[in-house]
Amino acid sequence: MDNVNATFSTVNPKTHRVLELFSGIGGMHYALLRSGKSFEIVTAIDINPVANQIYNHNFGLRMAKNSNILGLTSEAICQMGVDTILMSPPCQPFSRNGNFGDVTDHRADPFVHICGMLEDIPQVEFILLENVKGFERSKACELYKTKLSVAGFEYREYILSPHNFGVPNTRHRYYCVAKRRGSLKTASSEQLITELGPKHIQMTKTISELVEEDSQHLDKYLVKDALLQKRLAIMDVCTPDSTNSMCFTKAYTHYVEGTGSVYSPLARSQFDTIYRQLIASNDEDERRSLRSQLRLRFFTPREVARLMCFPDDFAFPAVTTDRQCYRVLGNSVNVLVVSSLLDELD
Repeated sequence: MDNVNATFSTVNPKTHRVLELFSGIGGMHYALLRSGKSFEIVTAIDINPVANQIYNHNFGLRMAKNSNILGLTSEAICQMGVDTILMSPPCQPFSRNGNFGDVTDHRADPFVHICGMLEDIPQVEFILLENVKGFERSKACELYKTKLSVAGFEYREYILSPHNFGVPNTRHRYYCVAKRRGSLKTASSEQLITELGPKHIQMTKTISELVEEDSQHLDKYLVKDALLQKRLAIMDVCTPDSTNSMCFTKAYTHYVEGTGSVYSPLARSQFDTIYRQLIASNDEDERRSLRSQLRLRFFTPREVARLMCFPDDFAFPAVTTDRQCYRVLGNSVNVLVVSSLLDELD
């Protein structure tokens, strides 16, 4: 836990004035804290009231504003005096579940609006963008890169996953780091970068280091037998010694296939032995008993947050339901990966 969630103490003499767009539950904010950079969040904007409530629960009342980015103007950004923009626009227009609507999807309108302002915010020196893998092939991405170049930025593009950093979770995401021309530490490149330097790589964690200690409060996360009976064969099962898990999406627990892994506290060898007995049995009572012995459960919101490298002092308000927790986590960023990319912020 210490390596994954540590906060570095490097002091940066320049205090960056930051505008967070599509700020969600504060993943970018936590990445800034982890990076050790000196910064001030001038404002954070998101249209999701649940995400804003969680953000403000962790960072202070009224830090995040419930506002439509379509109403934001370049004049307003200039008046804020910000030099840094961090953003994670909605991924649905660029995903399978969103039907790949791209720029024709109204959910992409706020991002297109931002692209149109890039030439008119000359005081902004640094922009970090995160989105779903596949965004790099979109018309929206081409528009963004064109507008960046016209506005005097150079940029580097990345496809990175926390698993490459030693975190037991696969979550490939597109990142674009843009700085005023000539100020990138490393030369811009037309190739997608898929790994960072060795200083960002940590010893690979196992799932056992991130899960909550077994207790009765975890019983509510047990997978119901009716679901196991139908879907066990397609579930991605993690055990304590696992070093990877699937990407968690906002539909986790609502749908099984492709939304995230499930967890069994059994050793892998013990799990496999019981599973083989289950497959071989033709007696439904025995099969039900064997399924129960697997003790399969969903990962808790706390565990998903840990896999996304949120620190342990990150918390959800008491009124937030598990369903809401999973939805906002599925839309969030991996704190460790983003903090590593903030090396360019100086």
